[in-house]
Amino acid sequence: MGDFFKVNRIQHLTKINHTGKGIRLSIATLLKRNSFPVLLLFGLAIRLPGISSRPIWYDEAFSILFSGKGLGAMIYGTLTSTGAGAADIHPLGYYTLLWIWMQVFGTSLIAVRILSIIAGVATVGLAYLLARELFNEKLAVLTGVFVALAPFQVHYSQEIRMYSFLAFWLMLATYAFVRAAKKRGIKWWLIFAISSALAQYTHNLAAFYLMPLALTPLFRKDWKSLIAVTLSGLGALLLYLPWLLYIPGQFTKISTAYWIARPGIEKIFTLLLVYVTNLPLPNGLLFVSLFIALVVVSIAILQTFHRNNHNSNAQWLLYLSFTPPLLLFLFSQWVPVYIERVLLPSGVIFCIWLAWALFDGSLPGVVRNGLTILLLVGVVIGLYQNLTYKGFPYAPYRELDAFLNSEYDDGDIIIHSSKLTLLPAVYYDRDFPQVFIADQLGSGVDTLALATQQVLGLEARADMEGAVGKAGRIWFIIFDQSIQEYTQAGEQTHPQLSWLTAHYSLLKIQKFGDLGVYLFSG
Repeated sequence: MGDFFKVNRIQHLTKINHTGKGIRLSIATLLKRNSFPVLLLFGLAIRLPGISSRPIWYDEAFSILFSGKGLGAMIYGTLTSTGAGAADIHPLGYYTLLWIWMQVFGTSLIAVRILSIIAGVATVGLAYLLARELFNEKLAVLTGVFVALAPFQVHYSQEIRMYSFLAFWLMLATYAFVRAAKKRGIKWWLIFAISSALAQYTHNLAAFYLMPLALTPLFRKDWKSLIAVTLSGLGALLLYLPWLLYIPGQFTKISTAYWIARPGIEKIFTLLLVYVTNLPLPNGLLFVSLFIALVVVSIAILQTFHRNNHNSNAQWLLYLSFTPPLLLFLFSQWVPVYIERVLLPSGVIFCIWLAWALFDGSLPGVVRNGLTILLLVGVVIGLYQNLTYKGFPYAPYRELDAFLNSEYDDGDIIIHSSKLTLLPAVYYDRDFPQVFIADQLGSGVDTLALATQQVLGLEARADMEGAVGKAGRIWFIIFDQSIQEYTQAGEQTHPQLSWLTAHYSLLKIQKFGDLGVYLFSG
């Protein structure tokens, strides 16, 4: 691979005053001696705010409730055939780890979010190590800061889902790949194989990152590494084989009923926004954030291909930042699976590439400083949004539970419009009687299969009439967005609300953020 992974060591010079007396360590020297633990602590500090106050949403509640059922139940709730593929589409690596974790530390929001935070902080460390292998200590420190602060990384380091572990395992695979290509040692190829397999057990779409990574030796005409990565890849597939056998059933599930739409060209812009500031953003900040992303990325690309800045490592990082999204985009024209959160590993690589482009090229100081300020503005926007955003699909379920407990009478029934509000409500009160209406059979949102409902102990009602039964009062819970989807299509309101209004009297409406609670009486 020639000098592709050759480390470019830059010696840090300590400025000493003319007296030459005393010991004065420059900031660079201090960082060099303590940078790794300091960066880990910094990454941890950025990820802790809001972990108990930030509300959960459907996917997070599902992770907790499903994982709590144990491995055997999860296998049944995932692999049972529905007649249109497997019951669920995710492998069980993260859910199994979360199950073990909850046996020890419990199911509080702080406990379950700490698990994701550990993976996120570890990813900061791996990004530092990878940048040090590719470049030098200075850029490794800057990379660590970039990844620690990146709103995209921070958000999914707090979420009770598998994505922070997906980033961790794929960064470990990337680091092992770089070390193995340089050292030619079997130890690092084994680590590459194991971490690649664990990434696939974490999320099936890990392959869209692993394929471009594994093709690197082919493009570099490093035939020894190509043979080694091929053998390691076969080893990873062998380790993944027990689950690989079930991929066709999960693929059929995605093909027949999945909520993701076919991506359009707008994903170019949303990807840049996700990498720099993350989404969603309020309309007032969307243009500012897009401007920042376009300016920073455009100049970084110019730096990468400037003849005076030629660096094969930097071009490789650019390749890994954008090839996985491109492959995912192209595949999604056939079967739509394009979701930005699976691109978290490429987002880490993007941070390393950006650190090099801004601080190791030939940018004039005034341009570098201006871009740094722009990036900081984007980071502040993204982190603030992450801390304060309470809109769809989030809601204050703790407050909702307290309200319902204070208002509920014997003979009442609580009906959720869909699983989206039921599961988070159940997390906060698992003994409170609540039911939900089933998704339209075969539709893109029909993602909670009957086998999975049975495992959770939360089987849906077929329609509103069946859910109401003989109840005297009905508490109906629905997101405003669910209503708006129908009104924007020309309907007066949501059909479930229409049915209730036609058969019962509306007594009051209580709002909890974007969540509406409607009380009907017969």
